[in-house]
Amino acid sequence: MKKTLIAVAMGVCAAVCAFPQGNLVDSFRTEEDAERSSEAGFAEEEFRRGVQSYYRGNYNEAILEFEKALSFLPGENRILEWLGKSYYMSGIEGAALQQWEMARQQDWGGLLLPNKIEIVSDRRVTDTEYGFTQRYTEADSFPRVNGKTLIYSYPISSLPNPDGSVWIVAYGSNELLRYNVNGVVLDRVRGLEGFDRPVDIIRLSNGNLLVSESAGNRLSELEPSGKLVKHIGRKGRGPGELIGPQYLAEDSQGNIYTTDYGNNRVVVFDQDGNGLLSFGGKTDDFGGFKSPTGIAVWQDRVFVADSVTGGVYEFDRAGNFQGILVEDGTLKKPESMKCWGNYLIIADLNRVMTVDVFSGSAFENATTGNGPTQITSAVPDKNGNLIVTDFKANEIYVMSKMSELIGGFFVQIQRVHSDSFPRVTLELKVENRKRQPIVGLSEGNFLITEGKRPVADMQLTGSANGNTNADITLLIDRSYQMRDYEEQVNTAVREVAASMQGRGTVRIVSAASVPTTEFTGAPADLSNFSVRSLKADYAADCAIDTAMRLSANSLINAEQKRAVIYITAGGVNDQAFSRYSLSDLAAFMNNNSVSFNTILMTNAAPASEIQYITDNTMGDSYYVYRPEGLSAVMKDIIALPSGVYILSYTSSLGTDFGRRYLPVEVEAYLLSRSGRDETGYFAPLQ
Repeated sequence: MKKTLIAVAMGVCAAVCAFPQGNLVDSFRTEEDAERSSEAGFAEEEFRRGVQSYYRGNYNEAILEFEKALSFLPGENRILEWLGKSYYMSGIEGAALQQWEMARQQDWGGLLLPNKIEIVSDRRVTDTEYGFTQRYTEADSFPRVNGKTLIYSYPISSLPNPDGSVWIVAYGSNELLRYNVNGVVLDRVRGLEGFDRPVDIIRLSNGNLLVSESAGNRLSELEPSGKLVKHIGRKGRGPGELIGPQYLAEDSQGNIYTTDYGNNRVVVFDQDGNGLLSFGGKTDDFGGFKSPTGIAVWQDRVFVADSVTGGVYEFDRAGNFQGILVEDGTLKKPESMKCWGNYLIIADLNRVMTVDVFSGSAFENATTGNGPTQITSAVPDKNGNLIVTDFKANEIYVMSKMSELIGGFFVQIQRVHSDSFPRVTLELKVENRKRQPIVGLSEGNFLITEGKRPVADMQLTGSANGNTNADITLLIDRSYQMRDYEEQVNTAVREVAASMQGRGTVRIVSAASVPTTEFTGAPADLSNFSVRSLKADYAADCAIDTAMRLSANSLINAEQKRAVIYITAGGVNDQAFSRYSLSDLAAFMNNNSVSFNTILMTNAAPASEIQYITDNTMGDSYYVYRPEGLSAVMKDIIALPSGVYILSYTSSLGTDFGRRYLPVEVEAYLLSRSGRDETGYFAPLQ
């Protein structure tokens, strides 16, 4: 039975209850209830302080407040739920699940709490390979016509954008279309001279777009907006010449590869558009292409598919044959082939396949059946879907994992700002079931209610995915091993600080026997940084786990784009992770949108513990003296997708002078999927 109470202050019952019926409100029924109601008054005050601490990001303090509240009202469901939320944000997901399960067993939380328990239990460890061996099914499609107006004709390939939108190449209507996540056309590009049967599109390392034109026998480089920069190649059979170019790829040096269908070869251009070489003819160890189609470059290994033989072949950057990745006859009629993690994703007639770049093993992710169909491209977008173009059916499909369609999104209201009540601002995080952020949502994708009644004047005031600033904590390893790398540490700190271009805040924490915060301030103040200025001494046993926790904790109230950068030689000692487990550290960073990155003093892999945290928090590793420098570290951090949205609305609820717990619910919708969260807050005391 749900518990209720009347708030008691100084031994006198308040005239108006601070919590609505069904929360922490108790009404007197008998004289025996008087003692419990007095206890409930203290619980109510501790609960209010706990909620406020939670929204300030002081999760440890919130845990203490909710524990105190439970000491007055053991087993109170609302307090159990909030205690679980505080544990969750602190990264202690096991304790969070325990509190939520206790509330669920008392029939608390409706369908929302069991769904939360299921998702958090399922994703305790981030699966970096999530999706490669998953089945996908059609969730929606982009409309081909609007009334009697044709929107596109014969879509043939696509390219996802960081903001969640996607470029579609329309072969039949000779244009590029940019769709948002809701399937609405944002831009059309037809080219200054007009495209001539465009086939493929990729994004170059310089940020520009590259489009192949099969009937134009050329490649067109475009600015991100679609403005023409230059043409590459011309019709012919000689060096740098093309007849019917189709699919595209780029290597680490900026060289451009295209399958030259009419000449049965691959043609390679340098980053300036000059012809370098061609390959694919018959040699002593290779029988020659019959009909080259899809091409992909993975870590400078060049893979080419052949639509006649049904195989995939490997070459080096000079065009030398290296072997067969996928045996002939495995594929039906492969077209586009793109990199997807350590896999190649291949459009193969009526199915989407993934192929392991190491073993060549293939897995069927999706199929369009046996009707009139010819899938020409399948590309993962930023929200975990596959954008599939079906040339023969003249359709663009959005395919999603079956588990995503059934389970929906994981929506979390992380902060409620009520200082300007009745104007209320929410910080909302939208992810899929495997922690991947959902980006590109607009105001129409959200519904806010108060007690199931829609609010007034709802606005989407911001999206963290588009932020160009980031706050970072530089965590510096102070183990004895690091004494040999002082100059490298100086280089790393100065380069990273300079790459911030004066924006954001940087912190320095020393990972010593006792972790120490060394610096907080502007990046410019580190232009002459010296490791010898650090207060913490070198130590044999460094508390790396505590230092990681301290580093991430300092970012909880920072910019929404936030990261820890660990500067280390890569080793760990026996006591490095004696206080916090690896899974709890990764959960703490993930739940607070903090990525963990490493800058290594040696060109070797770090200890497995460090690699685990890096791999499971969307981070990356960098060698301090890598040829391209460290300026890309901040670019990569800023480029990480973020599913945090800022929403505001005008509340119509009464506050009881700031003592009433005010409910709010948010639903997020996207095509066939949705997710929901509900919480509560207090207006300022009056």
